[in-house]
Amino acid sequence: MDKFKTNQAIVWPAAALAVAGVLLVLVLNWPGGQVEYLAAVVTGTSTTSSAEPTPPLVTHLKTPQPVKAVYMTACAAATPSFREHLLGLIDDTEFNSIVIDLKDYSGTIAFPVTDSTLDGVAGPGCQIKDLPEFIRLLHSREIYVIGRVTVFQDPFYAKRHPELAVKRASDGGLWQDKNAINYIDVGARPFWDYIVAISEEAYAIGVDELNFDYVRFPSDGNIRDIAFPYSGNRLKADVLEEFFAYLNRELKPTKAVLSVDLFGMTTTAEPGNDLGIGQDFTRALPYFDYLAPMVYPSHYPPNFYGYANPNAVPYEIIKIAVDGAVAKTLAASSSPSKIRPWLQDFDYGGNYGATEVRAQIQATYDAGVKSWMIWDPANKYTRAAYQPAL
Repeated sequence: MDKFKTNQAIVWPAAALAVAGVLLVLVLNWPGGQVEYLAAVVTGTSTTSSAEPTPPLVTHLKTPQPVKAVYMTACAAATPSFREHLLGLIDDTEFNSIVIDLKDYSGTIAFPVTDSTLDGVAGPGCQIKDLPEFIRLLHSREIYVIGRVTVFQDPFYAKRHPELAVKRASDGGLWQDKNAINYIDVGARPFWDYIVAISEEAYAIGVDELNFDYVRFPSDGNIRDIAFPYSGNRLKADVLEEFFAYLNRELKPTKAVLSVDLFGMTTTAEPGNDLGIGQDFTRALPYFDYLAPMVYPSHYPPNFYGYANPNAVPYEIIKIAVDGAVAKTLAASSSPSKIRPWLQDFDYGGNYGATEVRAQIQATYDAGVKSWMIWDPANKYTRAAYQPAL
């Protein structure tokens, strides 16, 4: 099934090469018309036994245009039956991409890493022990792989490194939100390196795109009793933009595609309004290939743009939200092709079926945006909402 042309950049793991010759750069013209680069070593006298197995090649797919992605939790990816169910959905419908948790809300790193200092490998969440092999399977089916990294929401790391965590102003203890989850201070630069290290490991095993979520200051809980040991009283948007710039700079050498999830209301907020969490749609634009506002109708307040119950009018809410994103992107002299909203396929304060899901997709198209991603935390999607595969 040829959902889109495959352009694969092949990377030879260094451990598999005999470093005894001259490094050549060969320019190859692969099918699909994209010129790729392959680094190879001229064969010489090797100290590596010829019987030693050669590690599999790591490949990356070119970003499809448009992206139509479905979300998969680490637990679903680690469960063969659930995994096959979602793969069947992708094979049978218009989906061409998948978003998989690499580091989830618990702080658990869900895939094998080589860096033993990455604390999250001991986290309490699900582990996808065969993720490299799973990625190769997805690539063989021409499915683009987006790895989701939950950033500053990290209770596991906060408890291990409380000096970097958001604190209670009253007594210096670990602050937690209304769900008893701890956060890392956005300004804690040592944690930035931790996120970069996880990202580099993920890209090295074949993840095509790195998607960053919870890139913000806390939004709920007892905000009156909160302190930031690193950010202090600095403007939250300034601190967050510094993190964006650092992430972009440090990951640029990998050539990984980068995307970021933002609150839905960032697309309609007035200039300078960071929603109290540091997020400003326009200030994120320069540092990411794609911006993914989470424009779930269920998450808008009553009377938003005059709609008493935004959840009951999914087309109207998505159209307003994506129109806002397009306007801000154009005003920043950027391309609306960078916009890729998260849409809702879950019941929260209302019943969402094929009609409601499809209305959101149509509103996205009518706003001039062709890519979208679908979210359901339970991974139970409405098959009838999606067009059959071509």
